[in-house]
Amino acid sequence: MRPLSLLIFFKVTRAALELELYFILIQGGLPMTFPETVKTTLWDIIDEMSRSLSSFVKNLDKDFIRKRKLDFKKMMHLIISMESGSLNHELLKFFEYDSSIPTNSAFYQQRSKLSVSAFRHFLKEFNLKFPLEKFRGKYYLIACDGSEFNIARNPDDPDTFHEPNGKSVSGFNMVHTISLYEVCSKRYLDLEVQLGRLKNEFQAICNLMDRYAYGGSPIFIADRGFSSYNVFAHAIENNVDFLIRAKDLNVQRFLGAEALPDKLDTTIELILTRTQSKKKHKHPEKESQYRYICKNIAFDYLNPADISDEYLLKLRIVRVEVSDGVFENIITTLSEEDFTPDDIKYCYNLRWGIETSFRDLKHTIGATNLHSKKTEYVAFELWSRLILYNFCSIIILHVPVKSRNRKHEYQVNFSLAMKICFDFLRGVAPPNVESLISKYILPIRPDRNYARQHRVQKPASFSYRFV
Repeated sequence: MRPLSLLIFFKVTRAALELELYFILIQGGLPMTFPETVKTTLWDIIDEMSRSLSSFVKNLDKDFIRKRKLDFKKMMHLIISMESGSLNHELLKFFEYDSSIPTNSAFYQQRSKLSVSAFRHFLKEFNLKFPLEKFRGKYYLIACDGSEFNIARNPDDPDTFHEPNGKSVSGFNMVHTISLYEVCSKRYLDLEVQLGRLKNEFQAICNLMDRYAYGGSPIFIADRGFSSYNVFAHAIENNVDFLIRAKDLNVQRFLGAEALPDKLDTTIELILTRTQSKKKHKHPEKESQYRYICKNIAFDYLNPADISDEYLLKLRIVRVEVSDGVFENIITTLSEEDFTPDDIKYCYNLRWGIETSFRDLKHTIGATNLHSKKTEYVAFELWSRLILYNFCSIIILHVPVKSRNRKHEYQVNFSLAMKICFDFLRGVAPPNVESLISKYILPIRPDRNYARQHRVQKPASFSYRFV
């Protein structure tokens, strides 16, 4: 370690001190802790992106070519580290209350130069730096689910505005998101942001499957709101497996049955077509397997110019008992040799991890504290919350919990640990982050069940924050 006097020499500002400490670490003077490694990796990705801006800005010839206080790197830093304060307050904190901070107008101008592809690339690259945990050493269990976020009220925007109802007497605006969440690693992988009035969850999950880029053997897990022929086909065409819950009525149509047994594990082959004319069917001997898809239903793998075109769909249907006398249907492409009905039930139950992650994402990370009015800039903030969530999750899962002679196993208090990691990212947390996180633990109580509480949450408007 360098002499204390030398450190004092560089202690002009906090930023200069952090820079000096960084050089000491990379030169081997001090061992870098895991949280420091994660933090350094996060900022290094932004540095790499700043050297090749072609895919991350709207106009390569004009955007971020001049030297400004809010250059590309600082804009990415700022958007990711924003909290719930007004823009003025966030700028003051970011520039450490320097009197020469950029104006709000400067922030608006620089933000308009960014592309959403910058945040999508950032999230992907950050995930790839830290390998995802695999189920059985092979599979990625990827939960897919939707959530809603209230944005600035604007009755003149028909695509996001909802008329007054039980939630709001004055109406509200909203965007809808579909997220991919790896349940074993507790990390978000991708995101689709849709206008609230124009949401299409079927199309969203198809888009997410089409651009999946993490390799391995992914298994997409989704509830019954995503059950459709087009979704099944997109998964098969992209060589990904899936576990998708289905309603009894849908399964009855798949099987051509009037009722369902309590337990079921069968494989079916369906022939999808756009014509109801039996004369145009290419396999009359398999007439019972044909399923008609009307022209108003999206299906991307039938030739619209050829009404007699057909698509073969092979599915496995598993019916399992989730509680006494309660049964659920799961559509999958997983083989009977690799996954028993109990295995499928277990994996599907892990999907609940994305539901609890939404709570931390919205309330602990602050994804509900949006600063933007326009949907494009709202998407920037939502992507940045995913990056921040993953930053915290990577550090938290690295913290060991000491096993002791206790009644229950224990785990880290995830919500409190996230607050510590967030402060660490902004440079205000104690240096020994992992030690501090390990002090706050909670017991794991398995098989706890509570009735779902339906609460009407009124939209909140924070007009002082929107920019």
